[in-house]
Amino acid sequence: MSESREMSAPPERLTLQIKPRLTDAEGRTDHGNPLRAVTVTATGRRGESGYPRYAGEGVQAEVDPRSGAVEAVTVDGRELPYGWVAEVLET
Repeated sequence: MSESREMSAPPERLTLQIKPRLTDAEGRTDHGNPLRAVTVTATGRRGESGYPRYAGEGVQAEVDPRSGAVEAVTVDGRELPYGWVAEVLET
């Protein structure tokens, strides 16, 4: 992780990818091809996790600005199905 990412303010916009799985059939980490990619914008609020909240295109997410981990996410008002993941697309 770079120092600039740790020390900088949370980004104003992020692109999130929604992927359908945690692992492949052999159990290796493989989230599969993105089913949906959305651009979310910082709301200026913090979520239940304490991380900045982002919203856009039907998605609400809380993202750790240091690691880029998506800590909470809903899509069109619903939680992701079991095993699905949301990832920040690195630019």
